[in-house]
Amino acid sequence: MASIHNDIPLPAAANDVWDAVRDFGALHERLVPGFVTACTRDGDARIVTFANGSVAREVLVDCDDARRRLVYAISNERLKHYSAAVQVIADGERRCRLVWTIDMLPNELAAYVQEQTKDAVTALHEAFPAAAA
Repeated sequence: MASIHNDIPLPAAANDVWDAVRDFGALHERLVPGFVTACTRDGDARIVTFANGSVAREVLVDCDDARRRLVYAISNERLKHYSAAVQVIADGERRCRLVWTIDMLPNELAAYVQEQTKDAVTALHEAFPAAAA
């Protein structure tokens, strides 16, 4: 099983970033605008349209406010297994880390998903820019 790990420092308060992460249906507006172009809720899932045109149905597995941790899964004809966890960890009052881990099969798709996460990280930094000095 392939595992993709992203540990992303952000110049924002952990509660602010967590508020955007936990807003499961607003991915395209609050967390990764531009990388995700549309997101609509469908019960306990969200239908996500990415900038490259691909679409995924992501099912909410868990949203833990106390641990600032959200887990979602994708199941489709291409992915045998896909589970992702996003956790926001405070690093002082005005900084945090967003730890995003994806476990997936088949391994052959890992390189594609890793490239996609690079674009998502860029969008995250644009959504949470450093405060002006």
